[in-house]
Amino acid sequence: MKTTNRFDQAILKLYHAFHSGTLVPECNQQCAVGTILNNSESWKHFSDNHGSTVLNYVGLVNENFGRRFGGYKPSELLQIEVTFLKACGYQVPLHYSHKKPEQPLNKDTLFSGLTAVVSLLCKLDNLPDVMNCQALFMYKPKPYSQFAN
Repeated sequence: MKTTNRFDQAILKLYHAFHSGTLVPECNQQCAVGTILNNSESWKHFSDNHGSTVLNYVGLVNENFGRRFGGYKPSELLQIEVTFLKACGYQVPLHYSHKKPEQPLNKDTLFSGLTAVVSLLCKLDNLPDVMNCQALFMYKPKPYSQFAN
């Protein structure tokens, strides 16, 4: 399968962070987007809250000027981070009183987040979802209503 450079780079960085134990959802430098951006936290200035998809003034200016970071627009970076946090079990935006996973650094928790992020990265680059095993098994689930008696 032919992929894009930004997809390849993002996957490689996330893979290394996951396996080296440096993927930390609540840290702006070590979360999914921080990892994609070489452990930079500069992306956090695109929104007023970690885990929000709403661009603030800085995010809008960068978006409107067509700036890309790691190949991604500011709005795409925020979408990636929200996807990661939600799949890890966080209530977004992050806040001390919001729901969060009991063990945020547990490999199963992080893997759930990464699975969702990889699917989103595929979608952003118009690639087949490599996390979807339906094609592998040549199976397409039927709508639930067909299973009802």
